[in-house]
Parts: sequence; C-alpha cells; structure tokens
Amino acid sequence: MFPYIPTTHEDEQEMLKSIGLNSLDDLFNDIPKDLQLNRELNLPNAKSELEVRSYLTELANKNCSTSKMACFLGAGAYDHYIPSIINHIISRSEFYTSYTPYQPEISQGTLQYIFEFQTLICNLTGMDVANASLYDGGTAITEAALMAAASARKDEIIISKTVRPESIQVLKTYAHVQGLKVIEVDMKDGVTDLEELDKLVTDNTAAVIVQSPNFFGIIEDLKATGEITHKAKKASFIASVDPISLAILKKPSELGVDVVVGEAQGMGIPVSFGGPYLGFIAAKSDYMRKLPGRIVGQTEDKNGKRSFVLTLTAREQHIRREKATSNICSNQGLNVLAATIYMVTLGKEGLKEVALQSTKKLIMPLNKLLNQVNINQFLINHSLKNLPLHLI
Repeated sequence: MFPYIPTTHEDEQEMLKSIGLNSLDDLFNDIPKDLQLNRELNLPNAKSELEVRSYLTELANKNCSTSKMACFLGAGAYDHYIPSIINHIISRSEFYTSYTPYQPEISQGTLQYIFEFQTLICNLTGMDVANASLYDGGTAITEAALMAAASARKDEIIISKTVRPESIQVLKTYAHVQGLKVIEVDMKDGVTDLEELDKLVTDNTAAVIVQSPNFFGIIEDLKATGEITHKAKKASFIASVDPISLAILKKPSELGVDVVVGEAQGMGIPVSFGGPYLGFIAAKSDYMRKLPGRIVGQTEDKNGKRSFVLTLTAREQHIRREKATSNICSNQGLNVLAATIYMVTLGKEGLKEVALQSTKKLIMPLNKLLNQVNINQFLINHSLKNLPLHLI
C-alpha cells in the first residue's frame, strides 16, 4: 500500500521534530510495555492493484445477483428495470457530490430536483404537500405516526398486522422511547379485520396505519378504514403505499387518507444487497408545519426568473432542538434524484404500464396455481376486486 500513503519518511521526521519526538514509538510511550504488541501485524504482504481487483472480483462473484437469478424479494425491495438514463444523470459530479442546500444561490440544481420530486409525489398521492424524503419505508411509517401523535396529543397508535413486519418493528422501537403505545390489529382473509379495528379505535387513538397493497399483495379497503379512523377526534389515517401502484389505483386522497407514506426504492434505485432506500411522506396541508425533514418551495428571484428555496425546515439543524419535528439529518438526495428521473422518464403511461405488468405477473401465476378455480370469486374473496379484470 506504500504508493497510496501520502506522507513520506521525510514528512514523518519533520512532524516528529515539530512536536519534540525522535520516533513514532515515542508517540506510544504512555502505553505500558506489557500491553504493546512489540511485533509486526500478522498480515499478508501487500498486493498489486491487479491482484486486489482479481481477489475482490472473486469474492463478489460468490454473491447471487438479480441479473443472473430470478428475484422473489418483494415486500419493499423490488427488482424493477432501471432506465439507463438514470445512472448517466446521477453519476454527474454536480449531483453525486452535492450536499445539504443551505445556500440557495449555489444550490438551485439540488433544490429543483427536490421540488420536482415533492410535486410528483403529491401528484401520485393527491396530497397537498410532500417533504424532501425519509430514510426508508419503515422510518416513513414511524415519522408519520410520531407526527400524528404530536398533532393530536395522544399516545396510542393502531397498526394492522398486514403491514410489512420490519416496519412494525421500527415503529415499536421508536414508540418505546417516545412513550407511545402500539396496538396491532389482527387480519382476516389476508386483510385488516375492520370489525376488530372498529372496536380498538377510541378517543386515545392518535393514528391508524394500514398498508395497501399490504404485505401479502392484497388491496385494503382504505375508504372503510378511514371512516372508522375518523370516528375518533383528531385521529389521523396513515396509508403506506407502493407509489407505482398508484398509477392504476385510486389516489389515497380520494379515500379519506390524511397521510401517505411509502417506499420508493422501486423507482430507479437498485436492490443493492440491502440499500440504500427511499422513504417518502405526503400529507394534507393541515400537517404542513409538522412534517419531518424539509420542504422546498418555488419562487422568483429579483429578475423574475423561476428559482427554488428551502421553505420549511423543521429539522434540528435549522431550528432549536425542542421545536424540531424530527432529527432526520439527510434528504437521501441522490435517491430522490433517481426517483424523479424515473417518474419523469416513464411519465403517466409508463408508470401505468409498469403497474399493470407487475399486477399481471402476480395474478397470472396465481391463476395457473388455482387451475380452473373461478378467478372472479378468488378476487372477491381476497379483496382484489378493484383490480382490472382484463389482467387475468
């Protein structure tokens, strides 16, 4: 590794001389001799760049990638096709080296793609406002729950057992230290048991959380769930969604949902052996000042040109800690850019095509598996009756 160490022997001697020492060993005189290693590290000899590359390639080839094997992951990790334009654009240095846009006059590119991402998420969900982004789908659910609890000043969160299990675990972890009570609703025929939910909702309920399509790929009855939720005063109905599914399903805003969260990894972001991911949150305007993270707004400069600024920044970095809505310290900027390019590249028809193909590839194998079973009855029994029947 010698060629990659920037300090020469002469540099070391000069630095030692400046602090009054004769050798590197003198730096460690305070460590007792019997605790010192007193020998060379048991490491193999240095390898050349070619040898290191060959070794790492050999190790990498032991992994099974989705380019070689069929992928059945799902549940928030989707192996969708990624248009080549995405990697070409996000690999530009002005994007992959960009950081927090504290100074709008030199951060217009970053601010613009965050603004566009927020706008696109609002268009998909029908919500009034969306933030820069969250870490992943699990933390998105959690942040929405914390926001709802703070808004309603209540301490009970109800979540369906049909929500992704890892997300429920994340919620419970955060809720424990926040002094919130998490109540799980049982499922019935693969969907949330609405009769039980109706019994669980009380005046102490701050939020009800349901995922649709849920962990089993089944569409939940969001409208009925929202009606049950809103029986409790100030209770928020939070829906966790797959953003691509919204290309063919009704917008959550039309079904009584107050806050929409989800995982946008399937929008141009590779699975990458576990990350990174891209959570999002969108809500009605009533929640605007309580949203975690940051909101970018559009305005005009002194010359009347379109420009962008951080409009609401209720993060710990920007305001006093006790007034912050969240301690989120990253906007997942590069992932936001990838998802934005994905949505713009595909457009309405492209997203619809991806959603329809995904649905077909779910239903057709099931149809073969059922082997002549009445598929219409199957859809009704499994709450899939809202799917277009021509997919079968």
